[in-house]
Amino acid sequence: MAFEGLTERLQNAMGKLRRKGKITEKDLREAMREIRLALLEADVNFGVVKDFVKTVRERALGAEVLDSLTPAQQIVKIVDEELTKVMGKEAVPLNKAPHIPTIIMMVGLQGAGKTTTAGKLAYRLKKQAKARPLFIAADVYRPAAIEQLQTVAQQVDAPVFQLGTDVDPREIVKQGLAQAAEKKNDYVIIDTAGRLQIDEKLMQELADLKAIAQPNEILLTVDAMTGQNAVNVAESFNQQLDITGVVLTKLDGDTRGGAALSIRAVTGKPIKFTGQGEKLSELDVFHPDRMADRILGMGDMLTLIEKAQTDYDEKKAADLAEKVQENTFDFNDFIDQLDQVQKMGGVKDIMKMMPGMNKIPGADQIQMGPEQIGHMKAVVYSMTPAERVKPGLLNPSRRRRIAAGAGRPIQEVNRMIKQFNQSRKMMNKMSKGNFSGMDQLFGQGMSGKLGKMAMGSMARKQKKRKRKRLKKARRRRK
Repeated sequence: MAFEGLTERLQNAMGKLRRKGKITEKDLREAMREIRLALLEADVNFGVVKDFVKTVRERALGAEVLDSLTPAQQIVKIVDEELTKVMGKEAVPLNKAPHIPTIIMMVGLQGAGKTTTAGKLAYRLKKQAKARPLFIAADVYRPAAIEQLQTVAQQVDAPVFQLGTDVDPREIVKQGLAQAAEKKNDYVIIDTAGRLQIDEKLMQELADLKAIAQPNEILLTVDAMTGQNAVNVAESFNQQLDITGVVLTKLDGDTRGGAALSIRAVTGKPIKFTGQGEKLSELDVFHPDRMADRILGMGDMLTLIEKAQTDYDEKKAADLAEKVQENTFDFNDFIDQLDQVQKMGGVKDIMKMMPGMNKIPGADQIQMGPEQIGHMKAVVYSMTPAERVKPGLLNPSRRRRIAAGAGRPIQEVNRMIKQFNQSRKMMNKMSKGNFSGMDQLFGQGMSGKLGKMAMGSMARKQKKRKRKRLKKARRRRK
């Protein structure tokens, strides 16, 4: 995942400050030096680093932070705020036309993931806005580009307008837009040609397509793994086309993350989405404040909750909450939860969003990929229906039988059952508003935040159920 090296370096710098009761100007200078080196190593633009460090230092000194009761916390807060500001302060939504269709022009170099991103965007629009998108295949140069777009479109269940590879892209776009108007598609996504590098011919074609389509969005797809080069590409495309936003792909790869911290500052254009993974669902809105929190190891609970809400069935969630509260959560529910974890991107992705997880010894060593989840499912499937519902039945002889049936060591079965019982107890406590112990894990005040979050969620669900009961009662009276 991007930022791992940067996160570690920044946390080390902040950790040194936290360990000091009083912070001197010398301590601050040393911390700023480490932050500067960390950002440069992450391939952040030199000018951006220089301005960032200068602003943080001035704010730390000017606000009399060093003389406050909690100087380290104040400095962390300043760093967090300035990181957010560098990346754009807040999420920027897609531009929308006052009338249909909204036209989105996808641009970028070859290999950045432009066509896949177009598919992810269509998937998102269909799922969240109930949209009816149309793809226009305007890349007539790259071998199999049209076939790739058709494959992606088939997965999204959206039509593709194409006239083959012998027709000029300008004519294809004209006719594609005419079809969109006729069929009343509310979004048009134009998949344009890319090159291995920026050249005059490519830019002229894109400028012509822009003049014909008059797009509401020109989204530049850049590969985060190319580091500083991604910023240079963004700057060039912006100068020639006046792009409206950036999609940063491969943010889950082995990248230092500098592009995300530089693009907004250098181009003035927002990062609107980030792509992480190959699945169509793996396109996230870019929230600068949440990304800053993640870089500083403070987690990203809001994105985690949104992922859970997007991928989760509301009725299942309500049933599960009830089972947890009544302490009747069983192994059948456990299997449902494993499936849910896989949908949300896996245990490691979820842990990265949880505040303080980086502070837990060995947390980064936790392995729960498809293979480990497969083993756990095999253990549960080797239980009888009664054992799955009543874990208390699992005595030593039953456990030996389950281990043999699943083809797993008895120690693994015992460990899994122990972890299940501990989790069930903890979930039951938390469902009743008892978040004790969370401060030690996630940092001061986190128990209160988690408590408010959970209690707020429960209160909302109770209100919803009450409204439904009242509606039913009114209908009966009528």
